[in-house]
Amino acid sequence: MSPRRNFRQLIGPDRTGHFGPFGGKFVPETLMAALDELESAFHQAQRDAAFRRELDSYLRQYAGRPTPLYFAKRLSKTLGGIRVYLKREDLLHTGAHKINNAIGQALLAVRMGKRRIIAETGAGQHGVATATVAAHFGLQCDVFMGEEDTRRQALNVVRMRLLGARVIPVTSGTKTLKDACNEALRDWVTNVRTTYYCLGSVVGPHPYPLMVREFQSVIGREARRQILQREGRLPDELIACVGGGSNAIGLFTPFVKDRRVRMIGVEAGGRGLRPGEHAATLVKGSPGILHGARSLVLQDRHGQILETRSIAAGLDYPGVGPEHAFYQRTGRARYVAVTDRTALDGFHLLSRTEGIIPALEPAHAIGYLQQIAKRLPKRQLIILGLSGRGDKDVETIARYLEKA
Repeated sequence: MSPRRNFRQLIGPDRTGHFGPFGGKFVPETLMAALDELESAFHQAQRDAAFRRELDSYLRQYAGRPTPLYFAKRLSKTLGGIRVYLKREDLLHTGAHKINNAIGQALLAVRMGKRRIIAETGAGQHGVATATVAAHFGLQCDVFMGEEDTRRQALNVVRMRLLGARVIPVTSGTKTLKDACNEALRDWVTNVRTTYYCLGSVVGPHPYPLMVREFQSVIGREARRQILQREGRLPDELIACVGGGSNAIGLFTPFVKDRRVRMIGVEAGGRGLRPGEHAATLVKGSPGILHGARSLVLQDRHGQILETRSIAAGLDYPGVGPEHAFYQRTGRARYVAVTDRTALDGFHLLSRTEGIIPALEPAHAIGYLQQIAKRLPKRQLIILGLSGRGDKDVETIARYLEKA
């Protein structure tokens, strides 16, 4: 499908949860009824004006929406005169975009009568967001987190525990986000009648990619309205980091039908694009099934999942949301990868030009923009998704600089 036609078809999924050839439900029979129940509850909630009002109220009064669309004047000047706006999700309660989805799913859990909520987390931001809403709604909360990620995101582990959540270190596999997802799914299979699984990205079996997209698309709806108010036109480009892909989908979705707006997702190139050294699924992956959905996956020729590596725990994942895979296949979005070193350059650039310390995840997008800025026309208008703040990454940065 050409990106210049049939744009309406890009707003999926179909009734079976597929975005073209990607998506669907590939889970044990035990979970099929639970997914059907969740899909039904979600669609009923979407049609319920009272639910939408309650969600909107929590987003405004509790999370802190709308977030600013901030013109980064000094960053723009440093990059040669392009005009860069930052969508400031880092200013939300808990410090990242993850709270948008967590509030929506917590409201669903309460609506469905589930009193226990579980989650997976990598960088810890989704875990913190889930623990936060669980505390607010009086729910029991267990968060699965790879042992390696509990070490490099120790601050967020403390935050989750302070909020009353139990953080369960996962010691299998690479001890990162993939393995945390595995354990969360195993728990859900065992406790499906009493437990709500609050999945944090646009991955997993249908309806999660759709559901998380809808809860996160508030980012792009606000950004679209704000840029028209500020500049009187739509941006030339949207740029956002992509791990599982929720913040990028949240920014992209309200612009999908605007064919003149280019969309660029930036993945984790780690130490380089050799197997086991990166997490660039859209750049180097191939079709496969991971965590209940068909998408692009980092795997070997026998279908075994490859190890991944990234300085950013939130991007350290061998799969990606099926909608992103579809956007790539149709040409609607372009995906690139940058190294840890480039992400660190972006981290320092934003910190020193704007006094904003970004999370390492969106620092990949800033680093990429720094790389291409000289090739862009002056006055090029760009919205960059600043998905989270960098408090959680200061120790990682310090350790990296000590070794450099």
